[in-house]
Amino acid sequence: MKQVHVVAGVLRDARGRILLARRTEGRDLAGLWEFPGGKVEPGELPEDALVRELREELGIEATVVASVIRVPMVYPGKHLLLDVREVAFSGHPRGLEGQALAWVPLRKLGDYPMPPADVPVVAELLRRAPSRPAAGTDNAARE
Repeated sequence: MKQVHVVAGVLRDARGRILLARRTEGRDLAGLWEFPGGKVEPGELPEDALVRELREELGIEATVVASVIRVPMVYPGKHLLLDVREVAFSGHPRGLEGQALAWVPLRKLGDYPMPPADVPVVAELLRRAPSRPAAGTDNAARE
């Protein structure tokens, strides 16, 4: 069975929203939302592949900051490894391949239909998110 290594980035804007890209028509899983990235080419390091893919797809310069999660997934005819990394970037992301982009608050990521491999990524990002105090428990608000 074909082995495919895909690397994807978690890009956050100044408000903490996360960038999703919509898969274009004519591709597997068209119309679903995903974390931007692409395939690791033979002999290429995953970090280099992610920087290359984000430059090609979004027109930005990226720096890989940290690993988030690695998700193995079996699709018809292929074994996929989705390798997700936190990314710092400069520039303004644009859909250079015609893909729609959306800046999404963390808690709303689950509202977007995604490929099965991306679903555990959302769960991991939510798990890592700092918890917010319950309403009425913020001492600063009670001055």
